[in-house]
This record gives sequence, C-alpha cells and structure tokens, in this order.
Amino acid sequence: MKKSGILNSHIAKVLADLGHTDYIVIADIGLPVPDGVPKIDLALTYGVPSFRDVVHVISEDMEIEQITIAEEMVQQNEDTFLYMQDKFASIPLSRCSHEEFKHYCQKAKVIIRTGESRPYANCILHAGVHFGATQQ
Repeated sequence: MKKSGILNSHIAKVLADLGHTDYIVIADIGLPVPDGVPKIDLALTYGVPSFRDVVHVISEDMEIEQITIAEEMVQQNEDTFLYMQDKFASIPLSRCSHEEFKHYCQKAKVIIRTGESRPYANCILHAGVHFGATQQ
C-alpha cells in the first residue's frame, strides 16, 4: 500500500506517465471535457473537493514549469487568481481567453474535475523535468 503522496491511483499513474511539455487540467464543475480526453471526476458535492485543495496536492507531486489560466479568472474569480499568483510565484503564469483555454483542453493528458463551483477555477499545469539526484 502506498504510504504517502497522492493515493488516487488514476492521478498517480497520470503524473508518473507525464513527459516534458505534457499537461493536465484541473477544472471546476462547469468546464466541458472534450471527447477523447480522459476525465478523473473527484467532485463529491458543490465545493468538495475544492480547486485549491486539488491544486495543492497535485503541485506537491508534479514538476510544473508553467501554468495557464483563463484571463476571465482575473476579474471574475479574483480570490482564486490571487491564490494562483501567490502559490506559484516562481513559476511562469500565462493567460489566454476562456475559449482558447477550452481549445487547449483537447490535448490534455487528463482533466481532473473538482467540486469547485466558483467560475473560471481552472488551470493547465505544464510538466517540467525533475532530474533529482543522479547516480555516480
């Protein structure tokens, strides 16, 4: 049995299989999932689990080199935008229109659906490379 980290086997497998420049989407309850893109649905009820909870847990286990959000988050969900800026202060944060964001979702490795019910609580996490300790 796994001792720590992400216990959800589907999420753990997706993260283990990511390569450099692959990306995943963490989504609110309203983001449409394009045909053919796998969805891991964590939503239990409105707000559970929250977008922040899922982002936090995944960011502890994933090497992230860039984050993309919809421009609409800035004005229509300022608390979440400020959270993302603060949490990922050292990682480039790019913005695009919500329509462009939905287009990018078509090539995501997975969309992880949260129970978040605030608007535009979505992000794309782009995988980086973690070289860790090297053997000699």
